[in-house]
Amino acid sequence: MPNKKIEINGGNVVYEILGAKNTEGEFIALTPGGRFSKDIPGLKPLARKLVEGGYRVLLWDRPNCGKSDVQFYGQSESHMRAETLQQLITKLGIGPCIIAGGSGGARDSMLTTMLYPELVTKLVVWNIVGGVYGSFVLGSYYIVPSILAVRGAGMKAVAKVPEWQERITENPDNEARILSQDPDQFLKLMLRWLNAFVPKPGQTIPGVEDEMFDNITVPTLIIRGGENDLDHPKRTSLEVSCLIKGSKVIDPPWPEDAWERAGEARASGKVKRFNMFDTWVQAAPAILDFLKKS
Repeated sequence: MPNKKIEINGGNVVYEILGAKNTEGEFIALTPGGRFSKDIPGLKPLARKLVEGGYRVLLWDRPNCGKSDVQFYGQSESHMRAETLQQLITKLGIGPCIIAGGSGGARDSMLTTMLYPELVTKLVVWNIVGGVYGSFVLGSYYIVPSILAVRGAGMKAVAKVPEWQERITENPDNEARILSQDPDQFLKLMLRWLNAFVPKPGQTIPGVEDEMFDNITVPTLIIRGGENDLDHPKRTSLEVSCLIKGSKVIDPPWPEDAWERAGEARASGKVKRFNMFDTWVQAAPAILDFLKKS
């Protein structure tokens, strides 16, 4: 199925569905990490394996990712994405369904399940971000450049930030959307989004109160972070498992140092494309087994 668009909260969201229309397979809404597109290398091999297992898979470009329109609202960027996913599932008529995601997509998936539990039948998450280092890295990478730009020279400078230049390249309409923002309101929003990444007592994952985990009552699979993965700490995965009653935790199906080695390969220039999600397909057997048995 080719890319399609649907309007949600005044912006277009690009999505595609893998799997034949005439199948009875349950839907899985699959979300990658970072501000990466559904077309990021490593995601579709996993999606295709899930389709082979009898499921239909929804892939989507979240707001501020890929070809979708940029959007700026919400308590945090993940809150905005959770609301978007809720409306996407509802408008497409594919819920309740399975929610799955890794890295930032894990946070988005967990928050969607917390806020809209009636839409979720099962939850699968991996590469969960947490800890001081992981949280600070995200805030400094995704939010701080926009704050510095808007304070220095307004929205014209924001549009030149590399992160937003990528969004404009993939979707030229995004330039006008960025330039139309009120600088003062944009700065206020960015400061609020940044605050979500400041580690706080009672927040195991960025910007989400621990008590919200009580809302997750569906069968949940957690693939824990690697032994020395500073971005997705093993400790955070185990803490999340304590917060989600009845959740199942498994060791990663990829090497314990897969994230670090992929980062080194990318930094050295040995890999010419983004390769951080290449190992995700290795989780397909464990995910399919969990979905079958839970």
